[in-house]
This record gives sequence, C-alpha cells and structure tokens, in this order.
Amino acid sequence: MTKVLVATEKPFAPVAVAGIEKIILEAGFQLVKLENYTSPAELINAVKDIDAMIVRSDIVSREVVNAAPNLKIVVRAGAGYDNLDLQACTDKSVVAMNTPGQNSNAVAELAFELMLYQARKGFSGKSGSELREKSIGIHAYGNVGQYVAKIAKGFGMKVYAFDPYISSQRMIDDGITPVSSAEELYGKCQYISLHIPATAETKKSINFDLLNRMQKGATLVNTARKEVIDEVSLLKMFAERKDFSYLSDIEPECKEQLATDFAGRYLLTVKKMGAQTEEANINAGLAAARQIVGFIKNGDKTYQVNK
Repeated sequence: MTKVLVATEKPFAPVAVAGIEKIILEAGFQLVKLENYTSPAELINAVKDIDAMIVRSDIVSREVVNAAPNLKIVVRAGAGYDNLDLQACTDKSVVAMNTPGQNSNAVAELAFELMLYQARKGFSGKSGSELREKSIGIHAYGNVGQYVAKIAKGFGMKVYAFDPYISSQRMIDDGITPVSSAEELYGKCQYISLHIPATAETKKSINFDLLNRMQKGATLVNTARKEVIDEVSLLKMFAERKDFSYLSDIEPECKEQLATDFAGRYLLTVKKMGAQTEEANINAGLAAARQIVGFIKNGDKTYQVNK
C-alpha cells in the first residue's frame, strides 16, 4: 500500500488535515503524520518507508531524500519550493512539486495590508495618504501578481507590470499596462510589489540602480523572498532617499540596522505570513494531496519543479 507522510513542523489547520486524510484514504493509500517535530532527525526517521510526502516550509534536504529509498514524490504545499533540494530529488528520481496559486490571494491581500498600514502611519492618529491614483508596479505577473493587479485596480491605482515570461497581451486583457523592462517598471512607479522567485538569476537583483529609479514616496513591498534584495543597496537607498519605505514579509539580515537608523520607514512581519490564512492553508494542503494521488495513479507531473 502506498504510504503518504504529512511532515509539518508547523501543522496544517485541523480541517486541512482532515481533508488531506479523506483524499488519501479514498485513493486507497495510507496516511502517516509527523507534526510539531523539533529536529531533522525525527524527519529522517519518519521517511524510511514512505512513498510520498507533503511538507510546508520543512527542509527536504539531500539527507532526507537519501533516507527514503521508496520515495517517489514530494509536494511542497505552497508556491515557493526553495526548501526542497531539487538536485537531490532528481538524483534519486523523486518528483518534486509545488502547489502554485493556492495561497496567491492570501499573499496579495497581505501586500495591501502592509501598504495600507504604512500609508496611514500605522493608524497612529497622524495624517496619512491614500492609495488611489498612486502608481504600482508588479514585478512578476504570476498567480500572486495577478491578484495584486485585481486588488490595485479596485483601489483605483495606476497598475503596471513586468514579466518576461507572460505575454503583454495577457496584461492588456487584464486591464493593466505592460512595460518592457524592470528599469522601466521602477521608473514609472511609487509602489513596487515584488513576486519574483529566488533563483541564481534573481538573487540580489533588486539593487540601488533599480530602487533609485522609483518616484517620490517610493515604497518597496516584498512578499517574495529576502534573497532577491541586495541589502547593501537597500541600506544605501534608505540613507540617500528619505522618502523610501520598505515593507516586507521576510526579515532582512540588516533588520537591526533598520531599527536603529530608519525607524518608521520599514515594516516587517514577525514571521513569513503570506500564506498564513485558514483558506490558503486548506487549499494548499488539499491540492498537495490531490497531486500525489494524480501522480501515483495516473503519472500526472503537471506541477513538477525538478527535472
């Protein structure tokens, strides 16, 4: 019998676990749960006889993959998958997947929650500003970026987007303005919402040259990955542009310096909160379970992220 492990240091909501279990059992598989574990050794021990695995932000290292001789598929319940060692999976012929789109609305809403809080001076009683008629640039027009565009249009913002992998016509059809480069995007906008993944190409790509192109009242919103920010450039931007603010769902390495030198111009969540809604939690977990069933029964590799 196919054995499926749900390994979550931070567990799914109970309703999500119940839904996952229903999908797995109806497929004729066995479900095993490892929740609230505290050491990598526990995960390594749990994978020894499993065929498939669902994780959240849990680290699936080469050591974990090597400890699971029967493992055929691992699904990261969420969009980002840098917690999976893709090369180790490929070396062991393990299919690695994510669940794109399942937490997109949650992340998009968080971006606007951060912007509204900052624009209204933290609801401190001081006079703030409105988002209406402000320009926002969406850097990467994937699932999250598309939700951001819809919300921004609802606020009456001027919406631009750059994504070399999405057709300009798709953006036009959605009622937003495509631009041809990141440089053009940053130059047109007061707000930038980042949705690029952390890859060899994108790490530290958000640098001073890009940021300094932004219009007065520049606000960078990062609900993607901290690795895409060049933190030396970030600190330079803070120092040279008194109108610059940084709103992030990921604490940067330089957070202590931000607190010391630039209080009031940045906002950081206490932990990565983008997907931390009940709805996203449920959607991603159920999608992961369905993808495992689809792969084991039908060989469906639609959301494979390794080769």
